[in-house]
Amino acid sequence: MSDTQTQSLNTDPEKEPMGLEKASPTAPTLLDTNEGNVPPMDSPQGWIVVLACFFNLMFSIGTTTTFGVYLQEYELVEFPNASSSQLSWIGTLQGAMMCFFGIFVGILSEHVDTRYLSAFGSLMTGVALIVSSFCNSPWKLLLTQGIFYGFGGSFLYSTGLTLAPQWFNKYRALASGVVIAGSGIGGLWLSFAINAMIENISRQWAQRITGLITIGICGALSPLMKMRIKPVKRKQIADFSVIRDKKFLLLFSSSLLGMSGFFLPFFFMPTYTVIVLHKEQMWGTNVASIMNGSSVAGRIAMGILGDNIGALNTLTIATCASCISILVLWLPFKSFGTLIAAAVIFGFSSGAIVSLIPVVTANTFGVKRLPSIMGFIMLGYTIGALISSPPAGSILDKYGHGTKFTGLIIYGGVFLGLATAVNVVLRLVISRNMWTKV
Repeated sequence: MSDTQTQSLNTDPEKEPMGLEKASPTAPTLLDTNEGNVPPMDSPQGWIVVLACFFNLMFSIGTTTTFGVYLQEYELVEFPNASSSQLSWIGTLQGAMMCFFGIFVGILSEHVDTRYLSAFGSLMTGVALIVSSFCNSPWKLLLTQGIFYGFGGSFLYSTGLTLAPQWFNKYRALASGVVIAGSGIGGLWLSFAINAMIENISRQWAQRITGLITIGICGALSPLMKMRIKPVKRKQIADFSVIRDKKFLLLFSSSLLGMSGFFLPFFFMPTYTVIVLHKEQMWGTNVASIMNGSSVAGRIAMGILGDNIGALNTLTIATCASCISILVLWLPFKSFGTLIAAAVIFGFSSGAIVSLIPVVTANTFGVKRLPSIMGFIMLGYTIGALISSPPAGSILDKYGHGTKFTGLIIYGGVFLGLATAVNVVLRLVISRNMWTKV
């Protein structure tokens, strides 16, 4: 195959998955000849879908990344006698259940209109927050703000994450970056809004108001959550053939390891600001907002970079930068200025762990298989979330006595380092030519 032919793999969505010298025999073509009139790629209609997905991510992942604000309130005010590990399970289960139930949402999306799935998720997510406002003990919040919210959020998260790549070829990574930027913008303004509501009204009313806003906005935008192409209906519940592909196994490992380090700074940096740096509680909220704010620019920038140098290349660079921000900046220094630098760099780079995995999946296996394969990737996210904050909280309690964060920081940084190494291996498996756009 000539160099010209190889480069065409990166631009023609109707041919082989990107970055492969020879298409996998199981990789489907993009379009089914029986589908009728299919909207063109890179069309204005695709950006309308991106807008709806943007808000879905704002009120699913965006709300989850603000859990550090709630964690501050729980640890310092409502439940001061509860352990960090116990309370961190609430936020962990938000993310973990969102990913776990996302497996089944990915399968459902091959049989049920994604507009209905999004509407159902809007209702369940909002109701979960409202119900959690009436809870006054950690275990009740674990069930409502943790598991119930994660269940509802999975419908918003999974549909929002997988629809955008179907509508784009040239701007696929950028579109995914814009969608994921919704979680950053949500985390930015929701951090301030939730903290203000907690201080001026109550934690309970903060959850009720956020729940009602979620139902109203995401519910209203659900009719826009339209698939571009109808998925192939399979006799099997899921496409299990992919688990024999070493590229998938590496991508699965990358998602698991990356998610293991993803939530720790969002959950624990605000508390670190108060306990270690002796700042007021408001400064903890500011750190969370700075991370989310820089992630907005980062997720869009990573999308643009991904469209130019390749999604997997960009993912590898971003994961490495996230690791450096944790182990080189946050770990050795105990100053507020350095913490802000770490928060900015981590926020800017870490969004690629979520935004570019679907793009790499679509480029490698084809968009028709994306919902089913992303279901397996969600399993990796679930495992990663479960082995993330709770063990880190236990390390903080047992070895740091609730005040020394060294073990917790190393724990998160190592996962990001391993994710970087796996991405490098996957990159070499797809192409050993380091100048190839992959």
